[in-house]
Amino acid sequence: MKRTMLLLGVMAALVWTIPAVPVYAHHSFAATYHEDQTEKVEGDLVEFLFRNPHSFVQLEGKDGKGVTQRYAIEWAGGVQLNRQGVSRDSLKAGDHVIITGNPGRNAADHRLRMRSIERPADGWKWSGTFD
Repeated sequence: MKRTMLLLGVMAALVWTIPAVPVYAHHSFAATYHEDQTEKVEGDLVEFLFRNPHSFVQLEGKDGKGVTQRYAIEWAGGVQLNRQGVSRDSLKAGDHVIITGNPGRNAADHRLRMRSIERPADGWKWSGTFD
């Protein structure tokens, strides 16, 4: 029993001496999207989630067969977008937009990774990076 308590005490002391090191992890875009392909979709904005680590746009538009689909478009994080002149008020539900992005690996998911967005009504555009 004394030996177990001593061992636990030593282990606890060691844990307190190990410095905390932040761990950075990120999913691979290449695992989710075809980075060597682009697709253009046009439609009306349903939702704009301005947040970290990634913002998202939901868009309703017609696919290549003319069928209305709901697209989920992954964008950069709020901090990165803010540095590039995009704010949470830049887009609103109902805005008609044209988006170009890398298509998802599963076409049935109707996902894109944003490369550019344009709102023809007033000429507003964004074309940037995730960096």
